[in-house]
Amino acid sequence: MSTVIAFIIIFGALVFFHELGHLIFAKRAGILCREFAIGMGPKLFSFTKNDTVYTIRLLPIGGYVRMAGEDPEMVEIKPGYRVGLMFDSNEEVSKIILNNKEKYPDLRIIEVEYADIEHDLIIKGYVEGEDEILQTFKISRTAVFVENGKDSLIAPYDRQFASKTLGQRTMAIFAGPMMNFILAFVVFVIIALIQGIPTTDPMLGKLTPDGSAREAGLQEGDIIYSIDGAEITSWNDVVEVIQKNPEKELEFHLERNGQEMTIPVTPKRQEVEDGETIGIIGVYSPMEKSPLKAVVYGAEEVYKWTKEIFSMVGKLVTGQFSIDALSGPVGIYQSTDTVAKSGIMNLMKWAGVLSINLGIMNLLPIPALDGGRLMFFAVEGLRGKPVDRQKEGMVHFIGFALLMLLMLVVTWNDIQRFFL
Repeated sequence: MSTVIAFIIIFGALVFFHELGHLIFAKRAGILCREFAIGMGPKLFSFTKNDTVYTIRLLPIGGYVRMAGEDPEMVEIKPGYRVGLMFDSNEEVSKIILNNKEKYPDLRIIEVEYADIEHDLIIKGYVEGEDEILQTFKISRTAVFVENGKDSLIAPYDRQFASKTLGQRTMAIFAGPMMNFILAFVVFVIIALIQGIPTTDPMLGKLTPDGSAREAGLQEGDIIYSIDGAEITSWNDVVEVIQKNPEKELEFHLERNGQEMTIPVTPKRQEVEDGETIGIIGVYSPMEKSPLKAVVYGAEEVYKWTKEIFSMVGKLVTGQFSIDALSGPVGIYQSTDTVAKSGIMNLMKWAGVLSINLGIMNLLPIPALDGGRLMFFAVEGLRGKPVDRQKEGMVHFIGFALLMLLMLVVTWNDIQRFFL
């Protein structure tokens, strides 16, 4: 159960901050965000604030921000429709009732002749029970459609995604992956503030309970001068000598509390990849705590893992990795289970790496992902005009279908790998 909770918290946090980036920059641009959703599928919980419905959905496998104008607006009023109108104190239309009009006794029901809900914000029609005179009604910018008892805010064109400048639209999309990198940076900084940052000093850090270092009498804080006569000047020197001498007794010349002493230690043998063996004594590197160095450490870790993940993506594209090397939700769950058993710090580091991975994957120029949309914005910038929305939509639809197919293949591979 603890793994399930850890998986939901980690994956939920990554999705939350990703979508929060979209939401913040979309709202800053004046775009109406109809829904901010964490998860997919049936709605479990929701509340409305500042024109946006915030929802938590059943399946913890993604999320989205639904911006006005990204898809065709939900309601189109055509000539011949019968709708009910309700008015505010300024005699502007505040509600357009689409059905169940008998539940609203004070409605003014009209047969629509013309309606512009995006630009001019007017609706023209003939009022039932009055002279056959075409009347024009001004629609409030905050008016709502009411269908089956549910309100839906209208979206004047200047509040739609397509009305914004190329720069505003680009930032609204790019902000999602950007927030994943920021989240990873913050996580790594917190790790460094809590447990410290590895130093290069030839000093012993924490000792494991069953390591040969503790068995031999070494202690945390011992400063190593030499090992078997070889001068030691850094922690890397300590590691190198120990790893090269499994099951061989080594003489540690060290200083402890101002006193010099020599202690024999025999590294234990440990197998690593490709059948190779190394020596270990069960001791961690020394750590130091510094807010400034924690910030530097956070930036270095983000850079290191970004470089590593891009390298892996490059190998996948060039065929050096097969599709079997990819992991989906099942594989990530299994990895989270393994990491969770090694402690909260490793789990936090795993979350940081996953956040970077999510940011990079979303920036790839693949249709239906943020990177695919940014690619179309780049084409728009070069052409000086946007790509036809229907053609772009078709590309994203095909891309989404292929991504779902890839997800099914990867998930099936994960199931075979871990359960069959």
